[in-house]
Amino acid sequence: MRRSRAFIPTTKEAPSDATLPSHQFLIRGGFINSQGAGLYNFMPLGKIVLDKIRAIVKEELDKAGCSEVQLSFVTPIGLWERSGRADAMGKEMLRIADRHQNEFVLSPTNEEAMVELVKNRVTSYKDLPLNLYQINTKFRDEARPRYGLLRGREFLMKDGYSFHSSTEDMIREFNLMEVTYKKIFTRLGLNFRVVAADSGAIGGEGSKEFHVLADSGEDTLVVCQSCDYGANIETIDELSNKIEEFKETSYEELQNIAINSKCACGGELSFKKGIEVGHIFQLGDKYSKALEANFNDENGKPKPFEMATFGIGVSRLVASVIEQNHDENGCIWTKATAPYMVNIMISNIKETPQVALAEELYLKLQEAGVSVMLDDRKERFGFKMKDAELIGFPYTVIIGKELENGQVQIFDRKSKENTSVNKDEIYSKIMELI
Repeated sequence: MRRSRAFIPTTKEAPSDATLPSHQFLIRGGFINSQGAGLYNFMPLGKIVLDKIRAIVKEELDKAGCSEVQLSFVTPIGLWERSGRADAMGKEMLRIADRHQNEFVLSPTNEEAMVELVKNRVTSYKDLPLNLYQINTKFRDEARPRYGLLRGREFLMKDGYSFHSSTEDMIREFNLMEVTYKKIFTRLGLNFRVVAADSGAIGGEGSKEFHVLADSGEDTLVVCQSCDYGANIETIDELSNKIEEFKETSYEELQNIAINSKCACGGELSFKKGIEVGHIFQLGDKYSKALEANFNDENGKPKPFEMATFGIGVSRLVASVIEQNHDENGCIWTKATAPYMVNIMISNIKETPQVALAEELYLKLQEAGVSVMLDDRKERFGFKMKDAELIGFPYTVIIGKELENGQVQIFDRKSKENTSVNKDEIYSKIMELI
């Protein structure tokens, strides 16, 4: 993409309500803009990042044997009444009526709708197990939408639902999805933790959350330094009560509470702040029984499906990457999520040799399948450099005065290091780095 043709409206100032780095930098960098309280438009850069994350989620789910569907965003309220959740979701569930006064909801989640999709279409144990998912818009009418994409009202979510003939097989799939989610977050380049969690309004007997570790996280996690144990503080009554007593104390003092409470393995516990980006639940027959969704077992007897459900906050991940990877100048995208891997910056657009080398490198990288931006704007070098840091391209090739000596610079966004490279070796060097 040529920057002169791109729609990337960067700004110096962030909105007054943008308190978190991701909210500030995604707005300032021209990734998103606010449409209203908790409602955001994804502009070209933001859409590229969103699509990259979506693609990784889809690839790993498909490898695990899941099948993608797409459900209607608008769901009849009757389904929710039959499951008993019409009132349980409270005011978070936005209800609407059509011209005939039929009531619907803007889907906050889709357990009921997916059960209805499978009901009477999967009738035998021979057709099980089955894992269906979608990556679709959701709406939850948050009382206090804030923190940009981390707590919006409309968001993109991956929600998956599995159907089984036995509890044992449901637990097998639950464990498979835990492994699959770990692969997804690892590919995205994130530092994350899996913790025991409260099932909340979704229900079921057991659940696990996936948290990106970040100081801005709303959840407090207790994690072991010696093993994989981790839990959301909400699930640990004793520690939760202790934290309540220490509300006014510093984060460092809270760490002492955890240290004095040893893990079962004997290791030391500590507090971490986390952003919830995924949640998996063992549902049992909570929804299948309520909606009378049965299959015939080996003896021909009808039984309700055993179910599990699996969610990932896809649009929330866009912000989570930046909460974990940023500095005072802007975004630092991981290689898997960067909107463009390489930014070629022409220092002086009036210098023909600079333009010629930039164009040659741009075409060469495009042909190699590298996502590349060519900054061909008639702007000052300092202005373009600040833009590059704000947006967070992993590598910026600076073609400037040193070209007279056959040299160009590669700026590494993460390390902030500038490296001089011979102009004849710049292509091979970039391919080596990426």
